[in-house]
Amino acid sequence: MVKALNAMPYIKRLKRIQTNKTLQMQKNLRNLYLQSCKPKLKGDWSMSLASFFESIPEKQRNLQLGLECDNPMSGAFPHKRVVHAGLNGTLVSPKETQAVWDTLMNGTPKKGEMQCAYIHIPFCKTKCTYCGFFQNGTSQNVEDQYIDGLVSELKLASERPRLKDGLIHAVFIGGGTPTSLSPANSERLLKAIKEYLPLANDYELTLEGRIHDLIPENLDVWMANGVNRMSIGVQSFNTEVRQMVGRLDTKETVLERLAALKAYGQCSVVIDLIYGLPGQTMEVWEQDLADLVSSGVDGADLYQLNVFDGSDLNKDIANGKVPAAATTAMQGDMFKFGRKYLNERSYRRLSAAHWSANNRERSLYNILAKAGVPMFPFGSGAGGNVDGYGMMLHRALKPYEDMVSRGEKPFMALMKQSELQPVVNQVVSQLEQGFLNIMSLVTLDPRLEELNWLYKLWEERGLVAYNGLLYKLTAAGEFWTVNLTQSTLEAVEYIMTGKNSFAMEAVAAQDTKTTSKDNPNQEVRGIGQGKANISVPTDEDSEAQRKEALIAKAKAEIAKSGASGESAERMVQAMYNLSADEIEYMMERMMS
Repeated sequence: MVKALNAMPYIKRLKRIQTNKTLQMQKNLRNLYLQSCKPKLKGDWSMSLASFFESIPEKQRNLQLGLECDNPMSGAFPHKRVVHAGLNGTLVSPKETQAVWDTLMNGTPKKGEMQCAYIHIPFCKTKCTYCGFFQNGTSQNVEDQYIDGLVSELKLASERPRLKDGLIHAVFIGGGTPTSLSPANSERLLKAIKEYLPLANDYELTLEGRIHDLIPENLDVWMANGVNRMSIGVQSFNTEVRQMVGRLDTKETVLERLAALKAYGQCSVVIDLIYGLPGQTMEVWEQDLADLVSSGVDGADLYQLNVFDGSDLNKDIANGKVPAAATTAMQGDMFKFGRKYLNERSYRRLSAAHWSANNRERSLYNILAKAGVPMFPFGSGAGGNVDGYGMMLHRALKPYEDMVSRGEKPFMALMKQSELQPVVNQVVSQLEQGFLNIMSLVTLDPRLEELNWLYKLWEERGLVAYNGLLYKLTAAGEFWTVNLTQSTLEAVEYIMTGKNSFAMEAVAAQDTKTTSKDNPNQEVRGIGQGKANISVPTDEDSEAQRKEALIAKAKAEIAKSGASGESAERMVQAMYNLSADEIEYMMERMMS
């Protein structure tokens, strides 16, 4: 009995050793399983995510992972990036696009699935100097003809089971400046939406526009025909700052017209404010926020200004016509102040840039769009996705109208989305709302557990905080949401496919330095350094270099043609999902 008792510690120790060996064996088997899950692609992608990032050039690594610094709000990354929310897809041949669309539209919607529609109005009466969304000036005849085609496009789609047998929960009429439509054309379009789209009982219908159009003859039509959310571009309440960037109305007019819109009591009213504008000091920004609160609107988007090469604002800064824009570091301070200011006044942050003052503002369309739900596109330059296919409609009015008149969907490009798109949708949607739940991604693919390495690194750098279940963005992480999202998508793609689709973006002009036009010895912030000639590497160069150069060339051609804004950005986004050969093919189609 004594010997048996003395033997117990050894038996327990032996059991612990056996248990540890079992656990190690299980871990080894799991690692073998995870490796077997990886596609057998050309090359060796068996290295861990950490080893992969260690192997890439320092400049790329710093842009993807960021930098160690004392102040992550201003210095976590070298500069801001642009999210291309999707991975490699396959371009559908133009000869097959109508047949593919017919198959999709003859399908059956998923019961209970939320869906939305995007309707594009590609006209503006004036162009703001900072704006990248301007597409066409307008005349009444051109506008009338365009609305004819848009109503026809809606009617054609309404007859197909994929649309008519489901529900549309959110509609966004964007542009351009949709409020610039004549009252008669606004009424025609809004009546067509109610007639041809199967709107859910609690639908959200947003009309985007500008203060200058908030006059009774327009407001009466919008409110009588189902608009229940207005998104108004204010940018700044300060008269001097507004007029410096091409806005027409004074602060007094802005506040008066917002009050008139609110007085109808028929819709949620949200406004856009931009921080970092020329002449917008921290004192001006604080007053902008105070005016936002006192206006009584239901919500607001706080957007960071980016100044890009070729924009009118960039030229005005270069010519000394307006002061330089705030640098990204200065904008970080403005974001931090704005975040604190609204938090203290019980505003709720619904997404990366959007704040709600009360429960009337849901921002439903924006949340659904980021989640990747089916989005039916209508109008020249509109983009969307339906059942695994992404699409962009012709941005040029003539081919758009010609195709609609023939009963065709006016595609410029139709793409079969990557099989990884469900993962992409979750990543984009979650980070847009300020968190990432890696365990929810692991249910889609166990290999994504490796993202914990990346997020632990960002936790050490003050960008996220782990609460035991998920990673929540800190204030600095919220400011750098775009960078975190893009780098996460690239990490996902590497983990799941072994591909490295990193694309180096140009630095926004407010973070570049050049010399003053009048004084060559004086450095000036806020002036971009564009490239006059862009050469494309040959097939002997790497695929990534060739693809990057083709996209740069495409951007230059798009800018030269006068296209910009959402339609142009969607074109560029589509190109990031293509191979270099497919981009060349798409460019030929664009230029023709």
